Amino acid sequence: MRLVQVKVPSGKREAVLDVLDDEGVDYAVTDESSGRNDDAVVTFPLPIAAVEPILDELRGVGIERDSYTVVVQAETVVSEQFEALEERYEVEEEETGNGDRIAREELVARADEMAPTVRPYVLMTAVSAIVATAGLLLDSPAVVVGSMVIAPLIGPAMAASVGTVVDDSEMALRGVKLQALGAVLAVGAAALFAILVRVTNVVPLTAEEVFAIGEVRERLAPDVLSLVIALGAGAAGAVSLASGVSSALVGVMIAAALVPPTAVVGIGIAWGEPQSVIGSAVLVLVNILAINLVALVVLWRMGYRPKLWFREDEARSATIKRIAALAVVLLLLTSLLGAFTYSSYRTADFESDTTAAIESELPPEATLLNLDVTYEGFPLQTPRTVVVTVGYPPSASPPPVAERIRDRVSALAPEPLGPFDETDVDVEIRYVAVERANG
Repeated sequence: MRLVQVKVPSGKREAVLDVLDDEGVDYAVTDESSGRNDDAVVTFPLPIAAVEPILDELRGVGIERDSYTVVVQAETVVSEQFEALEERYEVEEEETGNGDRIAREELVARADEMAPTVRPYVLMTAVSAIVATAGLLLDSPAVVVGSMVIAPLIGPAMAASVGTVVDDSEMALRGVKLQALGAVLAVGAAALFAILVRVTNVVPLTAEEVFAIGEVRERLAPDVLSLVIALGAGAAGAVSLASGVSSALVGVMIAAALVPPTAVVGIGIAWGEPQSVIGSAVLVLVNILAINLVALVVLWRMGYRPKLWFREDEARSATIKRIAALAVVLLLLTSLLGAFTYSSYRTADFESDTTAAIESELPPEATLLNLDVTYEGFPLQTPRTVVVTVGYPPSASPPPVAERIRDRVSALAPEPLGPFDETDVDVEIRYVAVERANG
């Protein structure tokens, strides 16, 4: 529930009180004595769903032209008239399906408050990207999650969507600029930090070894399911904003869709392998677009419109155009995620079939210790290097299976489909003497 305070201009007092009486609203009137040509201050409690329609009616009698309105949260209201008003709007909520939707004015105020100023936004974004990079290189999910908590990414996304649906071009543009700044800044901060730990030998790993780290590897070739996180985050962000509940956890969800893949892009740049993180870069773009697209659709479907009715058509046109543009670009980029998904299934089948083929060629005393495959190509990956590690008893000679294994692996390699795929597969066989303990 909300407590509304309206400063009523001289000559508007009766019109305001008539509106409140007609709606069955309890109110208290305080005579104004500041000498600023104001007649009174009217204070009244409202259910959340009643704030916007009541304010629209009061706006119709002109109270906002020469006055101000304050809306604050109220914990408890004890009044039979308020209870009747609340019951009436509960019935209307069920009929319209809008639920506990906050007023347009509250939505705009919350979105504006959530979009931070540039200095703290830059600082927190850079810090979150650096922490995420450290977590990825440490292969620590806990540190990566910590980076999501401090990332201030929900505010700009929600500001851009709210500004669009209520026809506030300044807020929408600010949200878009902050998102673009955040993406570039996060990649830059992650790359600089990764370069620092690389040149100082804090992380003495080759590019191949870095990309083999679990937390990094799983974000190199994202699939279509990764899009679900962004879609859910955008919807949850819009609903939490419009319902007036805390958006802290939703902010973490949005950061989960954006921060780790952004840090992976920075790592790829630092290790001189930007082509290896194209998938992560595509995922970042897809997630940003998906969050904005879903938030726009949800807010418009919840009934938010511009303050002035004659600007509704303009806002509808702008919203539809932006939704269409976002949807087209998102569809194109999602097709790349689909290619990554197919590629991951193809590589998994190759590794499974290769393992079975190698084991069938080994004598009983030998063992396949490890199969390490390096892939290249975009967007569909094909095996470039296969390293097979075979264990054998120290008392015996290495089994002469190298040529047969090379032939089997080369025969199983999938045909190159991408324009940058290599056609040849290098197969390396390593033998390791293995002492088996009895008992």
